Amino acid sequence: MRRVTVPESIWYLKRLSANDTQQSGSHQAGPYMPKNVMFALFPTLNRQSERNPDHFFDLVVDSSAAPVGTRARVVWYNNALHDNRAGGRNEIRITRLGGASSPLLDVENTGALAVFAFQGTTQQASANSCRVWVCRSADEEDLVEHHWGAVEPGQGRLVGFKSQANIPQADRPCWLDPDDIPKAWLEDYPTGEEIVRKAVELKPASEADVDDRLIERRQCEFEVFQSLEEAVELPRIRNGFADLASFIQRANTILQRRKARAGLSLELHMRTIFEEEALEEGQHFSYQASSEAGKRPDFLFPSEEAYRDTGFPSDRLRMLAVKTTCRDRWRQILNEADRVQIKHLLTLQEGVSPSQYREMKQAGVRLVVPRSLHRAYGKEYRDEILDVSTFIQELQTL
Repeated sequence: MRRVTVPESIWYLKRLSANDTQQSGSHQAGPYMPKNVMFALFPTLNRQSERNPDHFFDLVVDSSAAPVGTRARVVWYNNALHDNRAGGRNEIRITRLGGASSPLLDVENTGALAVFAFQGTTQQASANSCRVWVCRSADEEDLVEHHWGAVEPGQGRLVGFKSQANIPQADRPCWLDPDDIPKAWLEDYPTGEEIVRKAVELKPASEADVDDRLIERRQCEFEVFQSLEEAVELPRIRNGFADLASFIQRANTILQRRKARAGLSLELHMRTIFEEEALEEGQHFSYQASSEAGKRPDFLFPSEEAYRDTGFPSDRLRMLAVKTTCRDRWRQILNEADRVQIKHLLTLQEGVSPSQYREMKQAGVRLVVPRSLHRAYGKEYRDEILDVSTFIQELQTL
């Protein structure tokens, strides 16, 4: 296999959604890609006056037992800019991937982390080739994220682009200018709880229902984190490093901080939302409580004390595991609370394959997914998935 590295290529990392793998029944087969990223990688694609401009390039998926190659097409579907009718499209996808045999269109890869390594891009010329690796296990995903930081559903990561300034910044209402960042944060990095509180301040509970609130706050918190990271780390990078060891140490610190934020973010937001919905910690739920020796589910309901009381009815106990992505990781929750028969799992993953969903259901796992993401799940089981609001209402009636 050919070795592909940064900076000889530009990498884009994303998790494949049900819409990418065509599991959701979309009309176009192929991964959705952000316009700002694709315009940077394919400058000749940005032809707004032309209907559905495209560009062809060689694409090889190296993660298969036998590499799968094709002459792929990146296309900007821009009917919304040319037609007056409602529902017009304004999106970019990579198509002509070779049909169902392509790992990028395999429904079993829904939720998988994919690495796209584009080559040949300059300020004027578009990429002429791309090598792709679709991670085949949680271990492979952990290896990628160890080097480049967490890649969350719906939020790709661009690596190796020489001029980030040329990529237009999307509207980011929670981005903090340096003057808006608390001075204490610039001197001593805040905890995850402090950053989440800032997101709650910027997106108060009155502005959205529970499901939308969770999604909006997560995005807000990510923007706060990114703006703080840029304010703290960019000056240090520009000042340079005395030796290679100092550079590596700083890079590892940044990556570990990103990983720690991603690991705790979702559960901290849920903890806040439970409290906003009149569920009191210690009385109505316990966070990071011990169910059995060596077992700590993210949330126990109504409390750790009730769980440990053998006289408390088991059918009134609940547990909630929180995992941003659940592909290959959902099995980790099966033995977290022995007294709870049905394990609820909150995830932001944009779809799971039908076979994986059946396996989850047979194992006693029930998914809790924010309402706006339900359309990414198969119609045949979509009604069985709880939204966050419904799950909280169930807790309130126990």
